[in-house]
This record gives sequence, structure tokens and C-alpha cells, in this order.
Amino acid sequence: MTGQAGPAAFRRDGRRRTAALLVVLLPVLLPALLLLPATGAGAVDTTATAVTTAADAKPVVTLSARQAGKGGEITVKGRGWRPNALLMMLICGRSTPERGVIGGTNSCANADGRAVTTDAKGGFRKKLPVAEPPVPCPCVVHVATVTGERADADAVFVVAGHPTAPLPKEGPGGRLAVLATARLEGDSGILTWFGAPPARRLVLTVGNLGSAPVEDPVFEIGTAHGVFAPQWEERPWRGTIASGRKARIELPVELAAGAHGDYQISLRYGGKVLVEQPWGVGRPWGVTLFWVLLCLVVPAAVFRIGMAVVDKMRPRSSRTPVRAPARSPRAPARAGRRRRPRPAAATAGRRAPGPATNPPAGSADDPAATTAALPWFTPDSAPSGNRPTTKGQS
Repeated sequence: MTGQAGPAAFRRDGRRRTAALLVVLLPVLLPALLLLPATGAGAVDTTATAVTTAADAKPVVTLSARQAGKGGEITVKGRGWRPNALLMMLICGRSTPERGVIGGTNSCANADGRAVTTDAKGGFRKKLPVAEPPVPCPCVVHVATVTGERADADAVFVVAGHPTAPLPKEGPGGRLAVLATARLEGDSGILTWFGAPPARRLVLTVGNLGSAPVEDPVFEIGTAHGVFAPQWEERPWRGTIASGRKARIELPVELAAGAHGDYQISLRYGGKVLVEQPWGVGRPWGVTLFWVLLCLVVPAAVFRIGMAVVDKMRPRSSRTPVRAPARSPRAPARAGRRRRPRPAAATAGRRAPGPATNPPAGSADDPAATTAALPWFTPDSAPSGNRPTTKGQS
């Protein structure tokens, strides 16, 4: 009895301890069990869905009205754009959302366009006046970024009273499309700082989406300054792009001498704009420095020439002052020098010069001239014993 009751009692004590432990741990484990689905697979699915939505999001444009006449006004709304991005809104003809703006901004009413900046969430709301584009409809409201990464969106719009014409048909041959973001490569040299034409290379990758190869395609490069329409120039490319293949294309781009400011570089092929790339060109400060120096040097030179002419034409005086003859540096200046009087004892026994040896009056050796120059005695005030005697007197 005792041997059988011992194990049963031990089992009962074990169950009691387990129940007591569960009662103690249940308030701690219950919140964790309730939060486990939210922090587990469910949270991962939500994050994955948010990432997928952000990756698939594209800029969207909506209009307050699908049709309006010239002089009216519509409200354009957008979402899905980059935050704080500068956008340009235009009404363009010969365009569809599928084929884009055929002919680029030359098909748009550029003078009546409006600029808008997106908010922190990538949305905007702006009123746009209705204007007639320079080409027939079908028309769209075209919204595109001005700077930064290229992004655009189109919304179908009908300009009441504006003529309509069918879109040009696509050829049965090859059809090129841009596969990667285009960029401008190269830099400006020191000569550009002094007004030389800025030059770059437009580099892009295109693919042939048509059924036939494209041989030696001829592209068109357009340069637009500010809101002006681009000026197009042909740029041939030598090579063949087979169907379903891609190729890297480099085309030279050059502006006029002294160009500066904000430019828009466009690439067109087959009447369709493939790429639009902004280009900010710095001011040629070397030209400004040259003009500043020119404005300082030329007036100074003219002033010097004028002063020389005035000095040359100035009348001279009729009475020219007589200049004293130059005195030789070796010859001592005798004029004005006074002789020192000799002592009376030295001149007492000296005979007076005869009539034949008398110096001319007024000369430096004349005693009268020498005596007159001395203020402290006169010939009559000399001592009687020291007077010179004449010849024949006793």
C-alpha cells in the first residue's frame, strides 16, 4: 500500500506545481501571445505591401473638367510626384497619353503655361488658363518636372472650338525608345570662362522596339533657353540597331558663344521627343572682367592723350626770363666773397703801389672797394704810424 501510494502522491504534487506555475505566468504570457500576430507575419506583409505600392507609384494628373473653351480656366491636381519639386503645366496639341507630346514643346501653348511646386507629400493643386495650342488636337494637359530626375504625366483634355486632326501614323520599321536616363557629360574649359561656346555630350541608351532594324538614324537636338521654344539641329548617328537590341548613343551639344543661364536640351526622333535634359550654364565672368578693365584703361588713356595735346597747344609767354649762366662745379664762386682785412703790422712796411700798378676801380684788389666793404673802420680812421707813405715824402 505504501509503495503504491508514494508514486501517485508524487504525480499529484507535480500537477499542482505545474498548475500553480501556469497561474503565475499566465498574466505575463497573455499580452505577448496577443501581440505576436501584429509583430510577426502580419507586420511583414504590411511593410512589403507599402514598399510595393511606393515602387509602383507613378505621377498622376487629374482635371476639374475634361473640356473647356479658350479663355476659360481649369484646376489641375496631382499626386505621386517628388516632394518640393518644380513642375511646368502646359496644354499641348497633337498628343495622347500613350504616345506623349509629338513634336515636343513646339506643340504646346508655352505662353499660357503655369509653374507649380509640389508639397511635402508630392501633391499639388493649381489653376491653369485654357489656351489653344499651335497645332490641332487631340490635346492633353502635360505636366513635367523642370529640374532633377525626369518625370511627366498627361491627362486628356479637349479645347472647345479648336481644330482636330489625326495623329501621324507610325512607320512599319524600327521604333526607338529610351531605356535609361540620359545625361550630359563633359565640363567647361578655361576658354568658356572668357565666352567660348559651352559644349557637352548627350549620352543615352536606346532600344529598338520595332520589327525592323534602324540604320544610321538621324536625331534632332533642340536647345531652349527659358520659356522659348527649342531650336532644332540634326545630329546623325552612324550605326545599326537591330530589332530587340539596344545601343549607347553619344551626341554633341553646343551652345552659342557667351551663353549662360538655364537651358533645356531635347532629343527628338521621328517627330517624337525622347529626352529632355536641363542644363545650367554659368556666367562667363572673364568677359565681365575684360569690360571692367576696358572701362578703366580707355578713359585713363584718353585723359593722358588729352593732357598731352593741351600741353602742346598751350601758348608760350613772349618775355622769356634770362637764365644765369651755369657755374662750373670746379670754379669757386668769387662774386660776393669778402676778403678778410689784414693786420696793420703786416701792411706797415709794404710800399704803396705806383700809378702804373694801381688796379682798376671797382675790382676785387682795389683798397677802396675792400675798405668800403668793411664796416668797422674807414681809410681816415686808420692809425697815423701805419699809414703808407707816398714816394718822395720824408
